[in-house]
Amino acid sequence: MTARVAASIGDRLLDRALATAVARAGAPGRIRFTERQLYYEMCRVLRPSHAVPRRLPLTPAPPVRYERFEEALRRHGAVPGLLAPAPAPAPASAPAPASDHASREPTAPSAPDLYDYGLPRLLICQSRQVARMLLANDVHLEAACPVFAADDLPLDPRLVAGLGRVDGATVHVLHDASVDGIALTGRVRDAVPGVRVSSMGLVPRHATALHLISPRGPAQVLAQGPGPLTLPAALGPRERDWLADGRFAEVESVSPARLLRTVLRLVRGPRTPGHSVWTGLRELRTAGFMTWPTNRPGDTRTQGDQPATRNPVQG
Repeated sequence: MTARVAASIGDRLLDRALATAVARAGAPGRIRFTERQLYYEMCRVLRPSHAVPRRLPLTPAPPVRYERFEEALRRHGAVPGLLAPAPAPAPASAPAPASDHASREPTAPSAPDLYDYGLPRLLICQSRQVARMLLANDVHLEAACPVFAADDLPLDPRLVAGLGRVDGATVHVLHDASVDGIALTGRVRDAVPGVRVSSMGLVPRHATALHLISPRGPAQVLAQGPGPLTLPAALGPRERDWLADGRFAEVESVSPARLLRTVLRLVRGPRTPGHSVWTGLRELRTAGFMTWPTNRPGDTRTQGDQPATRNPVQG
């Protein structure tokens, strides 16, 4: 009987945490979000590590198993803003931009002559779910930037040609703070030769600065020489040790509102400064998730030992 009562109390605690997470995940406005984003939001409700001073590096473990979250989600019922699971990818000979507003899935442009224009920017996400979330919130429209998932590689040659027609065209890469995620930037460079490729992150220093929930997987053997899992030289010893220990942080562990705001700022580039606490975000185009605003307009604060003038995984 005691175990049953304890389980009931635990379920009620999780149910309340999930209800709070649902309200937070969709705020402000009506943001669309993924199931894993909701899970990480629930983790932040149960373990509010974001309240710890940012100068203290921290990547806490999940306070609740994903299976318990799924049980609470089934008890909760329908969740406004929650995206349905991605359908199984259908085989395709030439992946196309994910621009269909109704299905939010990758589709080919309806007008073939669109390929005749220059393409100044493009975004590739390691996770298809993250790509779908960005599309569902119209990032591709607001930033005038096609959005792809990593499994859409190689890109349609016509898209690569469009990038080549614009001086300074950039392919942005949004990936997890993991060995495979960081290696994705190199894969994209190989897929779009001659085009600038810029990593938005995440890398371990971003995860520790933002206090992201960090699960632990098997220990990793990091490559020392050239190879698919060779890490950039800009990663510090502590970051390498963090990765070698099997730690990782998913892009979906960033709160939905912060992720949307950061992606839009990075992809669109700097804007005319305004008198607001968010003025400092104009430098995020090159700083990734490292730099965040202080309480003074026009001022920014850098996390880690590197200056915020260059993305740590760009080189």
